[in-house]
Amino acid sequence: MNKNSKLTYKKAGVDIKEGDRFVDMIGPLVRKTFRPEVMTEIGSFGALFRLGKKYKDPVLVSGTDGVGTKLKVAFLADRHDTVGIDLVAMCVNDVLTSGAEPLFFLDYFATGKLRPEKAAEVIKGITAGCIESGCALVGGETAEMPGFYDKGEYDLSGFAVGVVEKKEIVDGSSIRKGDSVIGIASNGLHSNGFSLVREIFFNRKRMKPKSKLKETGTTLADELLRPTRIYVKAYHSLRKSKITIKGMAHITGGGITGNLPRVLPKGLQAVVAEGSWPEQPIFKVIKGLGNVPQSDMMSTFNMGIGYIIVAEESKKERIIQVLKKNGFDAYLIGMIEKGVKGVCYAKH
Repeated sequence: MNKNSKLTYKKAGVDIKEGDRFVDMIGPLVRKTFRPEVMTEIGSFGALFRLGKKYKDPVLVSGTDGVGTKLKVAFLADRHDTVGIDLVAMCVNDVLTSGAEPLFFLDYFATGKLRPEKAAEVIKGITAGCIESGCALVGGETAEMPGFYDKGEYDLSGFAVGVVEKKEIVDGSSIRKGDSVIGIASNGLHSNGFSLVREIFFNRKRMKPKSKLKETGTTLADELLRPTRIYVKAYHSLRKSKITIKGMAHITGGGITGNLPRVLPKGLQAVVAEGSWPEQPIFKVIKGLGNVPQSDMMSTFNMGIGYIIVAEESKKERIIQVLKKNGFDAYLIGMIEKGVKGVCYAKH
């Protein structure tokens, strides 16, 4: 192109009309997530959300996260309908640990060249996650940045806000020696450890997204792109049953080792019984193919437990019963003891 010819924003790589078309495409999806408290329409400069008189002493709880290098798997497989669920899950599960009800969500989608149909698949996943967690997708930002991302790639960030009555905040401060540690099953890798996962499967073993994994009975893409489980309904089922929860932990990067101590008071440790819950086959595959030490597995992946609840020992059976009744497999995986704050593993 002649360097002296007329230059437009479109020629520079940003197509505003395609952006407008994208907004029109996702409008019906986004509106499906709206709660009665949402006061603004799509396209406002800022989203208005009315708390109303439902709460006496409301405390807002916020969280932000991304999907990480799991996106690289989506690019390789050219599948984009599940990573949006991951984005919502990683944010709302964090907010939930304080006992908060997720209220609304915002997303940030950045790419080098906007492909509305592909981007709409991502938003479809985000709306599915919002509906599952009961929060409204009230806004977002779509950034088209030519030359900043490789062709066909994008990045995602999410922001969630929830609310909890001050007197009902769950912060772990009431945890005591003898309390039970209950783990709720994950559905696989969720959205953590994918730098290691990609190194093993795609770089060292030269596998393809469509490669079959006999251990899981799926393709590699199906297993790796399984979306992160959302635990909002699990907690709500316990609240409805009037069960008091002392502490909760979302098991993300760092595994149980790195996340459960975040809710423990000083002078207490969680003694977790290895083998007290079933691990999905994918973890054994990763350990075997990559010759990954068990300590690294435990400190990198959720190992089959995506969310942890700490409660009085007398409530453990009731909690597991309620969770299973509502579709969440749960297991007694340990107890709280005196000791240096952290996690200690013991044989089951």
